[in-house]
Amino acid sequence: MMSLESVPPKYAQLVQTLQRRIESGEYPPGTLLPSENQLIQEFSVSRPTVVAALRVLREQGWIESQQGKGRFVRGRPAMASVEQKRPGQAYLTKPETESAGEVVEVGAVTAPNRISALLDLQPKSKTFVRRRLITRDGEPTELVSLWLPLELSEGTDLTSGEPLRQGFREHLQARKGIRFDHIVEQITARMPSADEAKQLAMPKNQPLLAVFGAVRNASGRPLTVVEVLLPADRHELEDAYPIS
Repeated sequence: MMSLESVPPKYAQLVQTLQRRIESGEYPPGTLLPSENQLIQEFSVSRPTVVAALRVLREQGWIESQQGKGRFVRGRPAMASVEQKRPGQAYLTKPETESAGEVVEVGAVTAPNRISALLDLQPKSKTFVRRRLITRDGEPTELVSLWLPLELSEGTDLTSGEPLRQGFREHLQARKGIRFDHIVEQITARMPSADEAKQLAMPKNQPLLAVFGAVRNASGRPLTVVEVLLPADRHELEDAYPIS
């Protein structure tokens, strides 16, 4: 799904305008959407802009194409009402400067067994970790760790104690030329360690949820792992997905 930035390009502005018209009932479900030529003339944009906007609407489920007939309005997709910000994905794409918190650990450490397995490293291998304590309203809410092989941390700003002004994904792509393709996510429940309980200001007998997002490239090679620790009494995980 393409992301629509705060100052969107022309195709994203067109997507938003057409979505508003569908939601308002100006384009009711089942009706034929204006043709490419009609949209080009009305909005004074290029054909590639219109094609890109229609592709986004189709991928998101707002419209459907019927061969030889055109594009028909489906209406607001049920999935559009559900925020699908999975914990791991959110911390890959959002700049650290957009969330309150502090960097509590940066450097090379011996990887825990689960991290070694997810990164396809030998047990007890050294790996790089960048860990932040996230706060909301002055209270600690999440402990987020980014794990990656040592060579991928070299020549980046990940060793800095300052919050990143880019998303982790964008930063690694710019500095190391790697491309993320998909995430394999695991969620477990366990009791916190003494340090984790102290950092998250939670009782030692209160369980936490541990979310592990193993990020891979298109060939399946592990690139990094996002670990998010959530006090179980303060968080609820919700997901939505289509039934195929």
